[in-house]
Amino acid sequence: MANETIFQNWIVRDYILPFLLVFVIVFGVLEKTKLLGDGKKKLNAIVSFVIGLIFVGVLYPKQVLSNMILFLTVALVVVFVFLLLYGFVTGNKEGLEIGGKLKIVLGVIVGIAVIVAVLWATGIQGGILGKLFNQSWSNTFWTNFFFVVVLVAALAFVLKGSKGK
Repeated sequence: MANETIFQNWIVRDYILPFLLVFVIVFGVLEKTKLLGDGKKKLNAIVSFVIGLIFVGVLYPKQVLSNMILFLTVALVVVFVFLLLYGFVTGNKEGLEIGGKLKIVLGVIVGIAVIVAVLWATGIQGGILGKLFNQSWSNTFWTNFFFVVVLVAALAFVLKGSKGK
């Protein structure tokens, strides 16, 4: 069996870390809003400490907070990856400058790539992609779908060209 680190211990995971998170957030809010008065750090700390202790004493709020923090960390990583890839695509410092429409198209492509990466990383892609691409009807559907997309794009191009004249 693998060795357990201090952060995997149930006391740290279920009590200390949630307490510290709530304590710091409440203390920061009280300090910023000056709700209990200006320069009342000790009072703000005591109130934050009590709220943190009450918080870790009840099970349901800890579970909600744990789920929200897990969602937040995953969402932050996904947004970071998207912004990193989008920055590579649209960056113009000392080099390539991309126009408005091409920037949007490349942004959409990067967005789709991030969605596909999230589906792959979570292991969901087999179910969704299997339902979309591995059915008896999917070959005909996707052929017709892409034909309609090309037709709509061609019509939009032609209609845009005729409005300019």
